[in-house]
This record gives sequence, C-alpha cells and structure tokens, in this order.
Amino acid sequence: MYLRSRPRFDGNSVPRPHDPDVFFIDRCLGSRDVADVLRRAGVRAEIHDDHFPTRATDVDWLPEVGRRGWVVLTKDQGIARHRLETEALMRAGVAAFVLTSGSQTGGEMAESFVRALPKMLRLLATRRKPFLATVSRGGQVAMKVGGERLGGIRR
Repeated sequence: MYLRSRPRFDGNSVPRPHDPDVFFIDRCLGSRDVADVLRRAGVRAEIHDDHFPTRATDVDWLPEVGRRGWVVLTKDQGIARHRLETEALMRAGVAAFVLTSGSQTGGEMAESFVRALPKMLRLLATRRKPFLATVSRGGQVAMKVGGERLGGIRR
C-alpha cells in the first residue's frame, strides 16, 4: 500500500508540485527489504521482479524504467564504473542512485537510502534527468554524471 502524501522531512526536502517519484528497486538490492522500508518512509517503490523477468539485463529494463519516469536504486557498481553501462543509463533518461557500500544487509541498505532520501528528493527536484549519483552507507549523496541544474545557476 502506498502513502499518497509526500512525507515530511527535517526541512531539507524540496516541495514538489506533482506526485512523488517512483523508486525502482533493482534486483541486486533484494526482493522486499528495501522496498518495504522505503514504503514505510512514505515513498512509492516498485520491485524489479514485479515488472520484469528475473534474468532481465540492464539493457532490457532500463529503457522501460526510463519511459515510466521511475528513479533507479541499485548497488550495481558496474553502472557507475563501466562506461557502456553508464551510457545505457543515460540513454534511458533515468535518474539513478547507486549505493557505494554493497556489503550490507537488506535492512542496512534500506536505511542508507532512507537517510539519503531528503537529499535524493532535492536532487530530483533541482536536477535534469538523466543523472547518476552515489549514496554512501551514512546517507551522503554525490552527483557523478549528468544532472544539469534546473532553473539556472545557483549563487
């Protein structure tokens, strides 16, 4: 069950005039833990296996996720490190957040994303897709590729 209203954060979130973003949970993050915790935090989360075959490759699902306007959450370091995978992500037009510490339990990964959620939402509100950003264990977010600033230069 999805919460219909945007969750309230600590004042660091940016108000959005439209529905909350849908976060797509890549298969490498597991089947339920991350999605369940994000849903309890008030965001919409969709799980890879609910929409695509288990063995679907990135090039199979990325274009469809991009067409749907969903935001990718993954711990697949290849997307951030390999030029061809980064290019596929950019061609698909998605915003993606890559967890940099993949050696965590499902619950720990979920908590890392929840800690980063205000910063992620701020990037989604202020940056143009496509982009690739990283999320640390502690919830720090860093832009890596793309993400041209919306609304001009920040002063």
